[in-house]
Amino acid sequence: MTHERDDLKLITSANAPAPAPAPAASASGTTAPRTKRARSKKGARSASRRAASAPPESRPRRKVIAVTSGKGGVGKTNITTNLAIALARQGIRVLVLDGDLGLANIDLLLGVAPQFDLQDTVLGDRRIEDIVIEGPDGIRLIPASSGVAELANLDEYRTECLLRSLSSLEEEVDLILIDSPSGIGAQATALTQSADQIIVVTTPEPTAFSDAYAMIKVLCQRPLKCTPCLLVNQVNSEEEAAEVARRVQSVAKRFLNLDVEYWGYVLADESVRKSVVRQEPLLSTYPYSPASSCILELARRVLGQNPRTKGEPATPYTIHTRDEVPEGV
Repeated sequence: MTHERDDLKLITSANAPAPAPAPAASASGTTAPRTKRARSKKGARSASRRAASAPPESRPRRKVIAVTSGKGGVGKTNITTNLAIALARQGIRVLVLDGDLGLANIDLLLGVAPQFDLQDTVLGDRRIEDIVIEGPDGIRLIPASSGVAELANLDEYRTECLLRSLSSLEEEVDLILIDSPSGIGAQATALTQSADQIIVVTTPEPTAFSDAYAMIKVLCQRPLKCTPCLLVNQVNSEEEAAEVARRVQSVAKRFLNLDVEYWGYVLADESVRKSVVRQEPLLSTYPYSPASSCILELARRVLGQNPRTKGEPATPYTIHTRDEVPEGV
């Protein structure tokens, strides 16, 4: 009888088994200090708060993509932020929801200081339209709060209200990106489950891709609109990324009867850390860096475009190795 943790052990083994038939399962760097926000203290709110308006009857009809991970520290938020910019440069009107409601970071990576955030919306002081701010390249951001337990433990009803409230913005956007919280908590899975496409981010570390598989496993126990796909971050080579993807795919096929699609990789790159310290997007500060070109390739995948072939002229939309970055960039 197979032990319930055999699948998690096998995924970290260098000799993970080849896929075997199984019963079908239900499918479906361094951080800079946060800028102090110019806002009044929550404790000084008026006792008579404006009543929150009822949420729309349904969720937005625009395509929703959730970027998630099994554990923190794998670069999920950085990928979401720069993917939004890459899509915006292709003419897509992108709305980014900082879904890490109690530990927000996207505003930090973009170098913006929102006056209002989701705490104001959840408490009924502001409509969601009132807290949206514009970021680099015209992307729109719904900022969350940091260090607010009430948002970190948002119940199922208010999470659903939040998702439905996005409908009031859909006429102004083409695509919604959700930076989901890490881990398999109820809030993380609820936000991720709502998406039309799910990107699970991992790194080559055994703990990271083991947790990525665990995330996929938990998600597949819920009704989903799609099968989660895998993105491997902070890799030293394309071959290393492919090996990580093979392990996750192998175990997912064997134990979940699930075909997890591999959506590519992002190279380990010192430029990522430098851009975080500067509180500027990677695609703005180092557009020709190896990591930037990988993000741009991911954007092509999201848009359904074919991967670029070898021999094409070098542009910001071509994947560069560390030795191919143009001088002076």
